[in-house]
Amino acid sequence: MANHIKSQEDILRKLNIQVLNPMQEEAIPLIENTTNTILLSPTGTGKTLAFSLPLLTILDPESPDVQVLILVPSRELAIQIEQVIRTMGSGYKVNAVYGGRPVSKDKIEIKHNPAILIGTPGRILDHFNSERFSKTSIQTLILDEFDKSLEVGFEEEMKAIISQLPNLNKRVLTSATQSLSIPGFVRLDKPSIVNYLNKKTPSKLTIKTVISPSQSKLKTLVDLVHHLGNAPGIVFCNLRDSIDEVSSYLNRQNISHACFSGVMEQKDRERALIKFRNGSSQILVATDLAARGIDIPELKFIIHYELPRHEEEFIHRNGRTARVNSKGTAYILKWERESLPEFIKDVKGIDVSSKSSQKIQSKPQYWETLFISGGRKDKISKGDIAGLFFKQGGLNKDQLGNIELKPDCAFVAIPLSLADELVEKLSNSRLKKKKVRISVLES
Repeated sequence: MANHIKSQEDILRKLNIQVLNPMQEEAIPLIENTTNTILLSPTGTGKTLAFSLPLLTILDPESPDVQVLILVPSRELAIQIEQVIRTMGSGYKVNAVYGGRPVSKDKIEIKHNPAILIGTPGRILDHFNSERFSKTSIQTLILDEFDKSLEVGFEEEMKAIISQLPNLNKRVLTSATQSLSIPGFVRLDKPSIVNYLNKKTPSKLTIKTVISPSQSKLKTLVDLVHHLGNAPGIVFCNLRDSIDEVSSYLNRQNISHACFSGVMEQKDRERALIKFRNGSSQILVATDLAARGIDIPELKFIIHYELPRHEEEFIHRNGRTARVNSKGTAYILKWERESLPEFIKDVKGIDVSSKSSQKIQSKPQYWETLFISGGRKDKISKGDIAGLFFKQGGLNKDQLGNIELKPDCAFVAIPLSLADELVEKLSNSRLKKKKVRISVLES
């Protein structure tokens, strides 16, 4: 039950957002006051906030039941939306459930009904069929990245879920794709449409090619990373074998990185993103799974190590940089005898070999990530963790990086040079009533 529901102004202040963008300005009142809404807007334009803010006026703070269901195509997107709504500090309980982790974990988290439940269709249907909570108070359904859910084959699960929701009176469907066919089972009668896909906003994305003299583009990739001054970015590959090959080469060049692909365990994928977010990894080497629906900060660049096969992949990969109001660059690595697909046009070339001949050294990795064996369910807060590292660990404010708090554990970025000393000093400390293990998070 919500004790104190915050105003939109409070929430925007908490999210450090000065003004809403035009799409959000148009979408928020429409979602609030309309039965059915379709929100079409490019990746990275703030659709999550556009559908989350109206929930504050829709939800009943006195209701003990689940009231809003948000269906998403991927675990990463479920986690991202959960984090956004949590950060809003709205006063309402929110939980995300998804495949790839034990159902028992879900059961513990949703034992006390969240007002807002986020999940992948397969896992939500499992909870529905096991009748783990009442569905009668679910009046709002949000289908986020609906095109992707259809693309990855969730149609039957979504159909079964919607058929079990007798009291729906509001539906919001979001997509970053124009050509959207909406099946009848969604019952999206006479929807209002907010369409920002073709709004002519000046693109702040620059696209450049980098020619590799050899068919193996690994050396040119490293030259480019050095040329870019060791800033954080994503290197996109088409195949998981390519990820392994790139990762081995980056290891030999001492470039800190994390890998991210669909064959990895969910836990390992989450940890790769944590290390990338907090600066322990400079580069994320990823498949197209990282092109949308993951929670990472704004990037100055992305690199197409392998050329995307389809235009849609190209657009979504590029959507990881030059988001909202920022500038960004997409670099295309091309073997000199390779031809670009027809959807990549008007591209300037840059030469990075002369830069690399100056022997630019990779900046040493500064941050390391520590794992702590206690989390929210142990009543541990970020303040408790910060206190431990300041008081017993002897760190100053500049030496404490990102803290990410999960239900059963936490992750802290600290200087690499102090990692072993802090593990020795702080492991087996008490946080609240729990004695916690602290260790370096392995890659």
